Amino acid sequence: MKLVVGLGNPGGKYANTRHNLGFVIIDELVKKLDLGKWTKEDKFKSEIIKTPEMVLVKPLTYINNSGLAINLLVSYYKIAPEDIILVHDELDLPLGKIKVKSGGGAAGHHGVESVINSLNTDKFTRIRIGIGPAVGPADKFVLEDFNHQERPHLKHTVKQALKVLNSLLSPI
Repeated sequence: MKLVVGLGNPGGKYANTRHNLGFVIIDELVKKLDLGKWTKEDKFKSEIIKTPEMVLVKPLTYINNSGLAINLLVSYYKIAPEDIILVHDELDLPLGKIKVKSGGGAAGHHGVESVINSLNTDKFTRIRIGIGPAVGPADKFVLEDFNHQERPHLKHTVKQALKVLNSLLSPI
């Protein structure tokens, strides 16, 4: 079973921010595969959709504490770190650039850092979606909405990220 996690922050205030790109992509996957509606699961501190092959997750712990929710799900479903796919924004990549990475450090992303610390391993797959370069302080930049010039790139980026995600889920 795969655990597919989109990183983001809960609530309407953050819905269109750069830091919520993981949520956006997971939501699009759910629509594309017609997987139904998200269910809030307090015991997992997340919204989830479960299929026989995977659990899709949007942690409700805020991005910098995502590891808490993911650890609860990994423990409950007995999911190996190698079966985790984390989808998240990445300041170190230019807007629209996508990289897949297995293992390694958090590269300054506090959400990824939280997951590594909670699981005591970095042996999971990340789909890193470029939002950079930052204009101004990074902590403020990631919590801003995508601007008018970035939006056309965003649609293409989401489409490309879904292709990458589908390829990682392929035998499922």
